[in-house]
Amino acid sequence: MIIINVKDGESLDKALKRFKKKFEKTGVLRELRSRQAFEKKSVTRRHEVKHAIYKQNMNLETNV
Repeated sequence: MIIINVKDGESLDKALKRFKKKFEKTGVLRELRSRQAFEKKSVTRRHEVKHAIYKQNMNLETNV
């Protein structure tokens, strides 16, 4: 369960934004979407490798 303490004088929008950030970090929504359809381990691994290559290329471009 995610608990957000609203500080004195803090707007509801800011508190909601902090809640959304915490919720995103937990990864609940990402896991829910991944469980909707079964994906073979080989396909999952392929996606992870593609993502790692993409990130590596992005880091190389920013360093140049």
